[in-house]
Amino acid sequence: MTEVLLKELSRHDIDWMVNAGRCHTIAPETVLVQQETSADALHILLDGTLAVTIVQNNRNPLNRAFAALEGEESFTREVARLSSGEVVGDIPCIGTSLTTTSVKAIERSLVLSIPQQVLAAKLQQDVGFAARFYRAVAILLSDRLYGLVRQLGRSTLVQGQPLRDVLYLLSELHDSDIDWMMAIGKRQRIKANTILIREGGPVDALYILFDGTMSLLIAEDDRNPLARAFAALEEEENLGREIARLSRGEIVGESPFVDARLPAMTAKVLEEAIVLSISRQPMAAKLQQDPGFASRFYQVTATLAANRLQGVLSHFGYGRRAYSQGQPLHETADYADEVNVSFLDRIAFASARFDWMLGQMQDVAV
Repeated sequence: MTEVLLKELSRHDIDWMVNAGRCHTIAPETVLVQQETSADALHILLDGTLAVTIVQNNRNPLNRAFAALEGEESFTREVARLSSGEVVGDIPCIGTSLTTTSVKAIERSLVLSIPQQVLAAKLQQDVGFAARFYRAVAILLSDRLYGLVRQLGRSTLVQGQPLRDVLYLLSELHDSDIDWMMAIGKRQRIKANTILIREGGPVDALYILFDGTMSLLIAEDDRNPLARAFAALEEEENLGREIARLSRGEIVGESPFVDARLPAMTAKVLEEAIVLSISRQPMAAKLQQDPGFASRFYQVTATLAANRLQGVLSHFGYGRRAYSQGQPLHETADYADEVNVSFLDRIAFASARFDWMLGQMQDVAV
């Protein structure tokens, strides 16, 4: 992943990060990030290998029972290995307040650590840096998410909360951003069984789902995307296994605006859907010409990738953390899925924005 940071960040960005951070070497087995704690820095792995693990509370009999049923003997499960160029720790304005995994060194590793407060101030003051940084983070997290999805085998991802995607989007964008999206976007009614996005194929637009349901599928055969695309023209193709269902308020097709690679999943309409589609060309031009809009959009896409990654990680942790920790409720305690009051205020405001957009979507073309 080294090429992601080198490609997305400017030389000036890298110089600032080196000056603002601290380079240090960590020995094998050193825990860089501890699960269920508040991280106070962003760590960039410059050299070496890190292991990402999830630790369950082995004192809980429910955990032991599920582990026995699933053939797990250890309560520490490695879910990923990170190489040079990966980022871990606290990323400002992304994810939850507590870490969901532990990260430790597998071998002697060189790490650049940037204090969270210093990085947050830079992101606030420099929109150009923010756009480049959040885009790079979104790419890294999306790669990590795709790798974990592949590891899940035939399991289905945990379903997200309705409206979550669009509320994150609307909570961060400005009124002028939303006005632009509504003006440039096309309101569409899409019939059931329509393939909106095909794995490995071109993506024409960003889609916001206002009504209906979609299925996300991932191919299980070993043919390359070009072979699958031509097979689909000649016969009814097996689109693969379903890994998630999307409902009102969710977003699809954002990946090509973050990374030039082709989509890793297929999106199929299950029930007639109403969407706002924003064509690729004007969206790409807007991201290129408006650094403020770009920084806000890439922050949202990075946040969505982080939240989806957390959902997959909860599956690796048996998906029962909220019920199995046995942690007492207390107003001064921090909890893994807790959100602060200011975020709730922004979400409430975003909900009002979504209702306004929904009102504008009443008359749509077929």
